Amino acid sequence: MTLVSTSLPLPLRGPNGEPVDLARTLNSHGFADLAPTMLDEASTTLSVTVRVPGARPRRLRIGPGTGGDACVEVLGPAAGPRVRAAALAGAAHVLRLDHDLSSFYGSIADDPDLSWAASGAGRMLRSPTVFEDVVKTICTTNCAWGATVRMVNALVASLGEPAIGGDGALSNAFPTPAAMSAAPDSFYRDVVRAGYRGPYLIELARRVVAGEVDLESMATATPDELSDDAAEEALLDLPGIGPYAAAHVMMTLGRNSRLILDSWTRPTYARLTGGTKLVPDATIVRRFRRYGDEAGLAFWLFLTRDWVQD
Repeated sequence: MTLVSTSLPLPLRGPNGEPVDLARTLNSHGFADLAPTMLDEASTTLSVTVRVPGARPRRLRIGPGTGGDACVEVLGPAAGPRVRAAALAGAAHVLRLDHDLSSFYGSIADDPDLSWAASGAGRMLRSPTVFEDVVKTICTTNCAWGATVRMVNALVASLGEPAIGGDGALSNAFPTPAAMSAAPDSFYRDVVRAGYRGPYLIELARRVVAGEVDLESMATATPDELSDDAAEEALLDLPGIGPYAAAHVMMTLGRNSRLILDSWTRPTYARLTGGTKLVPDATIVRRFRRYGDEAGLAFWLFLTRDWVQD
């Protein structure tokens, strides 16, 4: 077992003091189980690798702390001030603690299907970089989950930088755009076995390296600087990104106006509403329209309530 050198408290409160439910945040979507992150549901603990400016990546564990805080454990040798700062900033970023959900919680108070979420649900776990979330989303398109896991594992194990405190190749940092753009077509064909996605992944990485696309700015742009319509348009312009993928990436950005409508969400909605046939997309959109910029989040919470026991 890797040594825990440093344990740091991280307050679980939103920007306006709203509660943050750690278990529901860690279980907010399937990317918690895609390398280099690893979710231990039994202990409500997420292992994640973050980059440290001017140093090698570090492996962290984020789990329950005391007094309403989370505990961020830095694995490996003793962590100095720079590593501690990177660990806390990285954990807060992954947990989306900067996302203000106070108004949304007020809006769902009278909705019997959603009022439960006001106790702290609704933050969508995100990766340390937008690039990582875009790549992982492309790897979910038109395939079974097992294929997604295989592709992401191959990328991390083969191209990722080893992390201090890591416990094997799957704890490497997610590969950089430079590393992915430099890998040959044969790597994506024979090792990743990405199929038609291979050229998309190479082209995406190449565009980022060339400065043609600035994905990371999307994580900090305000709605005034970048509207949801403009963000969606920019995402749809990326190779391998269609409406489903754009909606998914937008939710990891905290832009929740779009509903993720796909081969899982549609039948799940039908089942939860007691139907035997798929509900028209327009009907689903109309059900959650009242939530405006958080309509997609309301829809997702409706679908995933049973992922964590109350």
